[in-house]
Amino acid sequence: MIYRTFKGKKLSLLGFGCMRFKADPSTGEIDQAKVNEMFDLAIEAGVNYFDTAYPYLGGKSETAMAEALSRYPRESYFIADKFPGHSINRPIDNIALFNRSLEKCRTDYFDFYLLHNINEWSEEKYKSEEYHILPDILKMKEEGKIRSLGFSFHGGPELLDEFLTRHEGEFDFVQIQLNYLDWTLQDAKAKYEIIARHGLGVWVMEPCRGGKLASLPEAQSAKLKALYTSSEKADDFPSDASYAFRFLQELPEVKVVLSGMNEVSQVKDNLHTFEKEWLLTAEERSTLMEIAESLKEGVPCTACRYCCDGCPAGLDIPYLIQCYNDYKFEASITPSMRLDALSEEKLPTACIKCKKCTHACPQGIDVPSILAELAELYAKGPHWGDQIAVRQKQIDDDLG
Repeated sequence: MIYRTFKGKKLSLLGFGCMRFKADPSTGEIDQAKVNEMFDLAIEAGVNYFDTAYPYLGGKSETAMAEALSRYPRESYFIADKFPGHSINRPIDNIALFNRSLEKCRTDYFDFYLLHNINEWSEEKYKSEEYHILPDILKMKEEGKIRSLGFSFHGGPELLDEFLTRHEGEFDFVQIQLNYLDWTLQDAKAKYEIIARHGLGVWVMEPCRGGKLASLPEAQSAKLKALYTSSEKADDFPSDASYAFRFLQELPEVKVVLSGMNEVSQVKDNLHTFEKEWLLTAEERSTLMEIAESLKEGVPCTACRYCCDGCPAGLDIPYLIQCYNDYKFEASITPSMRLDALSEEKLPTACIKCKKCTHACPQGIDVPSILAELAELYAKGPHWGDQIAVRQKQIDDDLG
């Protein structure tokens, strides 16, 4: 197992993400026997980092993880959990909810604790004096119930730098969506560099982009297979997922790579990948970048901002195009949340179709057409606001 040192702790580079356990579709009950089997394999091979969150699997992830880990000494593993500030629609008893997670995880402290999903929209809740989230969580750290504090992040680089600057010295690590596709698609390269510049550890979520990089289209997968000629044993042939993980192994500031494993076969494949450093060749690295570009369906915006200079509506066009490109790869909550953060006059519907932006764009992008399509994608959803009521009820039920 590859290990990375962080603040005196020896962390397995492969972390076990507990968001995707298999559950009975009719009852929602998690297959605990399978969870135990996967954890046993992982722990035997040296995995010591386990990541959950209060809302995962309707609140059942924490308890399933705790049940599997209860068979091992507490000092032999690290637990990470998250505070669901993005899931509440009114102030709550933050400390009571934190303590409820401690209880469900059968522990007196969290080795790692995160503010869950900070982005342009949810940031308002996290900095709200009325919600009082960060002061309460910092108090838990002062009391020793949190050993290292971080946050997961789904916003843009500008917000990340601003947030870290505003809270200099309060956080130890940041968890971002990072993989060879989002290296450019979501500007993860810039985020990685910002976190490193602030002296914090980088944690990785979605290393295989929700499984899409673990099972590439046949043409792209064939390109990777054509590169690998050094092995005489079929078992050593890298899977598509293995290449995604190997890309991350080369980033020195990355301390933990989370994989949401839900099958024993996935655990075995990942353990093989992380048993030693697998450095990419220049050709492999180049091929991964080519594959990333081939998977994108958006437009080639370089964020030069020439389009913004003469926009009568004052729109942040590169920001909107980044949301558009994200939507075009996959309809998800993330771009919707980022658009939710904008006032009505800054949304794509505010475009007056004057085409000054198109004339100014070095790439020749038909910006008004792109913004019109973005408005349609945004209207279709999914929208996070539709889920908050469900999440808030889960919290209310838990707190009685």
